[in-house]
Amino acid sequence: MSQNDQDLSAWIERIRGCEMPVFGHTVQALREIMSDERASASALAQVILKDAPMTSKVLRLANSAYFNNARQSVNTVSRAIVVLGFDPVAELALSVSLIDSLLKGGVRSRVQIEMARSFHAAVQARWVSARRGDGSGEEVFIAALLARVGEMAFWCFGGAHAQTLDRCLTQSQMREEEAQQIVLGFPLRHLSVGLVREWRLGSLVAAALEGDPRSRGPERAVVLGHRLARAAESGWDSPAGRQAIRDVADYLGQSVSVVQAEVIANANEAARVAGTFGAPEAARIIPHRDLPAEPDVPAVVVPAGPDAGLQLRILHDLTALTLSRASIADILQLVLEGVYRGVGFERVVVALLTPGRSELQGKAALGVGGESLCAQFAFRMDGDPEDVIDAAIDSGVAGWVTPKRSQKEIRRLLRVTACNHAFVVPFGMANRWIGVLYADRGGKPLDDESWRAVQHFALQASLAVGMRASDSDYSQAKW
Repeated sequence: MSQNDQDLSAWIERIRGCEMPVFGHTVQALREIMSDERASASALAQVILKDAPMTSKVLRLANSAYFNNARQSVNTVSRAIVVLGFDPVAELALSVSLIDSLLKGGVRSRVQIEMARSFHAAVQARWVSARRGDGSGEEVFIAALLARVGEMAFWCFGGAHAQTLDRCLTQSQMREEEAQQIVLGFPLRHLSVGLVREWRLGSLVAAALEGDPRSRGPERAVVLGHRLARAAESGWDSPAGRQAIRDVADYLGQSVSVVQAEVIANANEAARVAGTFGAPEAARIIPHRDLPAEPDVPAVVVPAGPDAGLQLRILHDLTALTLSRASIADILQLVLEGVYRGVGFERVVVALLTPGRSELQGKAALGVGGESLCAQFAFRMDGDPEDVIDAAIDSGVAGWVTPKRSQKEIRRLLRVTACNHAFVVPFGMANRWIGVLYADRGGKPLDDESWRAVQHFALQASLAVGMRASDSDYSQAKW
């Protein structure tokens, strides 16, 4: 291995392991779900909902005209998956995670320039793909957005090396790749290639970076998108701008005048998309003309407490999902989201009986420490009518846990949850309850309004179970 290869490997490891570990974990979780043909919508929603800022931005993007052409209202992650599709929502989550990881500083002007190029290229590439009728517009958009991940990450986390390269580019007439080779020993494009491989960001972005630049496949749209974005910085009437437009016109088999008008309009769209992603500085850098602004997409705020309006919207979505005979897993995921976001709890668990009805086991959870709580949420069914868990499953009795209740009633639950203010509400059918909703606010006292709201969500879960009673999956949601 040459010294340059060693230097490149060290940079890949530094960014992957030290500077962007959270992004790496998010990518891994999303890619595992996307590569699993059996993965449910609930599994994808779980990954997104664990991150409140990501949830907010994904919902905002899902409500934007650019991604939601039908302008269907989207209130929940589960609904976003229904409206936009499984893979598009996963790709949006991945993109949001990347952008959030890079909005932290470094050589800020360079980070923003790279981000602007990437957003501009993504919108242009998606348009090229659509004009070709490839049917891979969303995948092309994400691939173009990620294609310069190495450049963006370096300028954000490169430290002294980034400062040195910035001075070199500012004070000399050297080409970018030449300066990168002198300062780092390798071009930053190689860092992008390495990170794409390391994070498994997808075959399309890898093909765009490493494949034949004359390819006619979807990766060609990614390459042309970046060519347009870079050329636009010199002006659409510059030699580079005119040549990029001619290349796209040749690829699409359309006239230069038609293509030119559309790519200029795309630049305006790219600025709006960057703003929707939460990157207003990058939006301002994208070369675009001042056009009448489209109505802003309202920021989707993840509520810090109960939100009656959101509860009603989620209950409406639950009714529609139930009538469409969606899987019990997807319905319970939406119930989980409704209690967590709509009613405003800090920890929520959905637990189900095992097939033999001998044990209650946590299946999904949201909130701080939710995964750990879900893993520990396991109770043998002992048939003790005084125990809050047994009473919920055996008799359908909802339990409001408070310090005033006897230790015998709540001892088993407290060993697991360590929280003496909580709700335990069963769902299923009369005389055959199949699971419970558990919810707490980290030890804060609870109120009557929240008590009624959680029971509404449990009732909706019960209605879905009743409708699916004859189906094979009703008793065990396939998480």
